[in-house]
Amino acid sequence: MDPLFDFTGKVALVTGGSRGLGYQMVRAFAERGADVIVASRKLEACEAVREEMRGLGRKAMAISAHVGRWDECERLVEEAYAAFGAVDILVNNAGMSPRMPSHEVSEKLFDSVLNLNFKGPFRLSTLVGKRMFDRAEAGGPGGCIINVTSSGSMMPLPQVVTYGSSKAALNAMSRSLAWEYAPHVRVNTLSPGAFRTDIVEAWPDKGQGPIPIPRGHAANPEEIVTAALFLASPASVNVTGSIVRCDGGQH
Repeated sequence: MDPLFDFTGKVALVTGGSRGLGYQMVRAFAERGADVIVASRKLEACEAVREEMRGLGRKAMAISAHVGRWDECERLVEEAYAAFGAVDILVNNAGMSPRMPSHEVSEKLFDSVLNLNFKGPFRLSTLVGKRMFDRAEAGGPGGCIINVTSSGSMMPLPQVVTYGSSKAALNAMSRSLAWEYAPHVRVNTLSPGAFRTDIVEAWPDKGQGPIPIPRGHAANPEEIVTAALFLASPASVNVTGSIVRCDGGQH
């Protein structure tokens, strides 16, 4: 095991962890020694990933939770701590990105996007971040929080204004919490661009064609892994309040 990326004895909680980029991060942490908590709304999908991670020799837990709802965020954290005693790495990855003309967005949809993309990550970050901070104050290790945003949070994109705005709020939140829970908790933003997850089924070319970015095409899901490992690694002690872009140069 590379000592820079040895997560033995650590516990990673990943929301939206049953598929796409979340699944890739769960697997990457587990392959490097971490025990994992897989959370999403669909319990069956979480359980399938849990069994796969157990097959790697890791302790793993599946929890169904809608993290856009504060009461479910609180239940998720309570269940995670009851089972593992601590969370060392929190990845707020769950999100939604409906595309439609802005004037057609209903109040219900607006609230749903903000709840899942910003309100839930805020609540989870504060619940877990405070526990990480208190543990470190008592002489234990600190922790790290990774908020997964989007290249859409830093560039103008039509018809996904609510999505981009909610992800921009995550960028600001990460910087503020990095100060609030310093020096024991590192809080960073991971900003992916176009990835060939299941979302590409809605794209006309299914993600196979060229796109106007320096790299020239969308990334494969597993190409998020090294960016996530970098931010989670205790060797990245001097990286907090940062936005790490993994977007093929898109801006």
